[in-house]
Amino acid sequence: MSESIQLLQPLRDVRMIAAGALDPAAYERGRRDGEEAMREQLLRQRAELMEIQTGILDSLRQAVPKVVHDCENAVITLAVEAAQRLVAGMPISPEIIEASVREALSQVQGSTEISVSLNPEDLALLQKLNSPLLAADNGADQVKFHSSNDVSRGGCLVQTRFGVIDARRETKAEQLKKALLT
Repeated sequence: MSESIQLLQPLRDVRMIAAGALDPAAYERGRRDGEEAMREQLLRQRAELMEIQTGILDSLRQAVPKVVHDCENAVITLAVEAAQRLVAGMPISPEIIEASVREALSQVQGSTEISVSLNPEDLALLQKLNSPLLAADNGADQVKFHSSNDVSRGGCLVQTRFGVIDARRETKAEQLKKALLT
């Protein structure tokens, strides 16, 4: 087997060794040195892999509770939105309006000069049906009802000299959402 190799530069300090002239002790030293270098390299790589594995596991341990929390919040938000759509699709009845007003008025018992704002359609419905809520013997002389376009159907705003009670449907839904998300 003789092939010629073309080199770009001449070789320097090169010695030819005859095929049978290799030193067995030098060969063994080279083999041991190579094995040792390989062992050290494998140990370093194994340590690096363990470090990466530990980092990934730590990241997963931290990520799982966050994913669970995010999923809980998403389910709560979805449930509240579904409830809002269901409630929004329900027809407004005098009973719903009266319940909303009674609930808000229960928070201001003993207060005088109460003003209740209702959606114009809701107030007209209560007046048309002669709701007992509007009757003077039911304390309506202290409570003044009036219409407001700022109030959505089915809700009300109750104002006293101490403040305002917001009993609109969207406010109740937002309060429910905040309570569930905390």
